[in-house]
Amino acid sequence: MEYVYAAMLLHSAEKNIDEDAVSAVLTAAGVDADGARVKALVASLGSVDIGEAMATAVAAPVASAAPAAAGGGGAEAAPAEEAAAEEEPEEEDAGFEGLGSLFG
Repeated sequence: MEYVYAAMLLHSAEKNIDEDAVSAVLTAAGVDADGARVKALVASLGSVDIGEAMATAVAAPVASAAPAAAGGGGAEAAPAEEAAAEEEPEEEDAGFEGLGSLFG
């Protein structure tokens, strides 16, 4: 998972996500970077809009937690939370979680 975090950090810093940059971030964090995994990560991110994937992954848990927090607890919060979970398409979570599972 460190590899994906390195890519997200580079994206957030508006830096190029290439093999040298990912390896440098991992090394700075004290991780012994595996060249093959770094290469695979960079290659797999070529067709991914990282900003959109991060926004989708972050928004999904917040959206499902908001009704529970707003409801103040009790019996009314549970149905609202279930309704929000049913309306949410599964594909939104799958894009970003898939990257993590590749390089876990």
